[in-house]
Formats: sequence, structure tokens, C-alpha cells
Amino acid sequence: MARESFDKEIQFLRMFVLTSGAYSRQQFAERLGISVHTFDKTLRRLKEIISGVYQQAPDAQRKEFADMMRYSYFDSTDPMLLFLFRAKSLKESESQRIAALLAALNEQPLTAIELLEACSKGIPSEAALPDEKTIRNDLKYLEEVGVITKTSVSRPYRYRMHNAFIDELSQDELIDLYDFIDVMANTQVPSVQGYLLRDGLKKHMNRSSAELMAAEPFLYKYQYYSRILDEAHLSGLLSAITQRRKVQFLYFSPKNGQSYASKNTNPLFEREMEGQLQKALPLQIVYDHQYGRWYLLAHDSRHGIRKFRVEGMTQIEPDELVDASFFNERKLDLEERIKLSWVIDTGRAVTVKVCFYNPGRSGPNFIKERVLLQGQWGEITEELEDSFVYEITVNGTTEIKPWIRSFGSSCEVLEPSEFRREMIEEWKELSGYYEPVRENI
Repeated sequence: MARESFDKEIQFLRMFVLTSGAYSRQQFAERLGISVHTFDKTLRRLKEIISGVYQQAPDAQRKEFADMMRYSYFDSTDPMLLFLFRAKSLKESESQRIAALLAALNEQPLTAIELLEACSKGIPSEAALPDEKTIRNDLKYLEEVGVITKTSVSRPYRYRMHNAFIDELSQDELIDLYDFIDVMANTQVPSVQGYLLRDGLKKHMNRSSAELMAAEPFLYKYQYYSRILDEAHLSGLLSAITQRRKVQFLYFSPKNGQSYASKNTNPLFEREMEGQLQKALPLQIVYDHQYGRWYLLAHDSRHGIRKFRVEGMTQIEPDELVDASFFNERKLDLEERIKLSWVIDTGRAVTVKVCFYNPGRSGPNFIKERVLLQGQWGEITEELEDSFVYEITVNGTTEIKPWIRSFGSSCEVLEPSEFRREMIEEWKELSGYYEPVRENI
């Protein structure tokens, strides 16, 4: 997982795929809260990532990856966040050290002192030589992410590459494993770790036999690209929940005209930030399948339960620990308040009654199948030959409305009356959009 934050690049890519080239350089920079110079520098950096990561690829393949930096997301075929993880997960000096460490461990198990000597020989002469503390920190990081493992239980510890599982698999088993990871990474959430595992396995298979990866059996186009970008924050937030630790971050509301603010160290270039500095205790992370959004539910000492869109969270940093009893009380309070939430609404509970109309007498009833699949804890209370009535008690109607609206003319809201009138007005407005401009059209 990444050891550096890359908020700017994430927001940069998000703006790229959302605007599809509709903004000029100046507009793009203003929306991000950066200078035009920083915009140009970041764009060059992202292009260098592609050429650097895939410098060993054939020319035709390199061109395909270069095309990923077009303004339109739909010109790309791979999650863009992976480029950031590859390029910014480690600093340049760390990349040199870790590459030297892994090269040495690939030959035989070694102790930290032996690795220090091997690393000093393996990095460029102009680079700063590491000390023993730095090497031990690198080994701890590699062990945490599962790249290496200890071979002894007593000091001095010897470390070796943790790849025995892959080495024991046959070629057919490797292909089956790759296909499984590929399917799961593209269909389940979260996916970033799956993509990283898939790419690591792919490199291993290419080293053993180029014929293994001659053709990809599955091709996916990701619908919610923002969901992939937001996953960069999940590991840190989940760690904070596990450790019962508060986090501090700069938050940009979805209604805000700005989505990022650079950290200016020169007081002459300080600008007013539109984001709000927040400090809260993370309690739960929720994914909204309807819109492909991640939400953080947290406790704030002033406002109680708070909800944050993860896409608006930048500069996330860990803060103080809290007592276990305090954390558990807030967790139980949150679970009680969202027990009837369609997603994360904590408003007043209301019973919604909807009549769904069957598609026809012949063939499968895909309307009913979808309601049973997606209707959560709601129940079908009445069934007729051409329709059925569905009831559910939820916290407010705001979050369930898009789901009901997605059925179009196949459903009718019966209760509550306020919600029914609201839906009628919305459909009248939509109908007005389709009225002809001239009578003879």
C-alpha cells in the first residue's frame, strides 16, 4: 500500500475523467486550487509514470498506455489509480533501497546486517547510503505488506521472499488463479488490492512464460471510476477504525466550488482555502452501489454523527487514540441510528409503500426478481395477477428515491402521500422536457 499521500493526483485524475476536456488549463487549475504551472507539472508527471512503469513494453503497448492520459476516461481500459500506486507508493530513494533488498533476498535468506551490506552495494554511488535503522524500517514495511517473511523465531532474524505459494502452482493453476483475481477485482469492492495482486501475478507469469498471458480472457470497462480513486483512502481509514484513532483531514463538500488545496509553504503564495479542517473519530465506511460512492461515518465532538463523502477528503492524517468504551458506545449509537437507513440516512423513519407492475404474463418476472434482490429488508405484502405491493420502513425517502425512480413506469408510489406528490411533480417536470418546441416536429 502507498506510503505517500497523492491527493493532488487523485483529484487531478477525477477532474480529467469528469470534464472530458471541457475545461481550459486555467479553469482546471482554478477548480483544483493550484497554479497553471503546477497543472502542467502534474500532467508531465503522470505521463512520466506511464512511460516509466511500462518502459519495457513494446512500442504499440506503450502507445496504448500513453493514450490513457487523454481527457476522456472512455479512451482507457485500466484503472488509473494503479499508476499512482506504482509511482508514488514509495519515494525514489525508497524505491532504490527496496529494489536492492528484494534482489538480494531473491537469492537467499539474509539478516538485516547482511542486507545493509548488500543494499549499500546495490544502490547507485551518488545516492545516500542507508543506515541500519532505515533498513529495519524497510524490512518491517515489506513484512507488513506480505512481500517477505521471517525464517527464524529468534534473533538475528533472517528474511526471505514470501512467494512459496506462487512457486508451487502449475501453469494451468496460475492461469486459473489469475482469471479468478481478475473477475473478483473488477466485480467486488474494494478492488485496488485485487488489481495490485493481479498485476504482480501477471508479471510473475510473464517472467516464467510469455505465452501464458498472450490473450486476456475477460475485458471490463469500469463504470464508476471515482470509486477506484477513492479507494486510495480506505486502508488508512480502516486502520484508524481498527486502532480506535481519530483522524484529521481537509474536507471539500460536494457543493464546494473547489476540490483540492495545495500546501503552500511560502507565505507570499498563501491563498484562502475553501475546504474545512475536520477532526473526527471514524466509525464505519459505507459504499453506495447506486452512485458508486464511498462514505465515512464518524463521530464529531461538537456535532455527533457526521457523514463525509470520501472523494472530498484530502490530507488525511492520524490523530489521538480514544478509549475502547467510548469508541464502542459511539459505534453502537451509530448502528442503531442507521439500522433503517437505505444507505446512510439518519433521519425520521417512514414506511414506504410501492406498487410494482409485472412486465407480462409470459416470460420471467424480472421486476419482481430485481425487487427481491435489491429491496434489502422490505417485504412484498400483497400480490395480484399483474402487480404486487412492496413495503419498507426506512430513514427518510431521499436515498430510496433513485432506486424507485429507476423502475420508471413499472412502479407507482402509494404511501406516504407527501412522497407520492413529490414523485408526481418530478415526473411532470421530466415530461415537460420532452414536449416539442414546434407543433409540427
